[in-house]
Amino acid sequence: MYIPKYYKVTDVNEIEEFIQMNSFATLVTTKQGKPIATHLPLMFNKKGEDCYLTGHMAYGNPQWRTFETSEDVLVMFQGPHAYISSSWYEQENVPTWNYQSVHIYGHATILEKEELVEDLTKLLEKYENNRENPILWESLSPELLEKEMKGIVGFKIKIGEIQAAYKLSQNRNEADYINIIDQLKNEETPNSKQMAQVMEKRCKK
Repeated sequence: MYIPKYYKVTDVNEIEEFIQMNSFATLVTTKQGKPIATHLPLMFNKKGEDCYLTGHMAYGNPQWRTFETSEDVLVMFQGPHAYISSSWYEQENVPTWNYQSVHIYGHATILEKEELVEDLTKLLEKYENNRENPILWESLSPELLEKEMKGIVGFKIKIGEIQAAYKLSQNRNEADYINIIDQLKNEETPNSKQMAQVMEKRCKK
């Protein structure tokens, strides 16, 4: 991913937090030279000095069979993004687009059944624990779980390289930056309002 110096992010903790908050990813591999992709939620995990992404996909999805022949896979995470009008600047310029994006390269392998159960348990805890009637692993019947697990394949990706770009108008002066936030708040799209929140949070650091 092309990343101008203004927008490059290298703080691993900040990137981990971003992944946790924007965990629905695009997983890209190649099959006979042709790129193929799957969109799915992933979990960020640490084991000692190593970092992994874990997840699962349908057994009928042919992509998991490409893990053996793919030296590296590409995973893309995206946060809010928004059109930035140059009418919001003090001086004449061209419009642009603000965004947050993280690319991860790594080697993918298939999870053993015990590893998959552990990962699914954590996945349910992450998204169900705050609900009034949480559906957790132990609350589901063994018969249902055994049946459903036959239809999925779990995998883990050992992270080798991380590329992160946060294009948040860092190259603009303070007056432009504040005005961009105000203008984004007035836009009708949820992405624009979310981008305003991200920029405002950065402004307070």
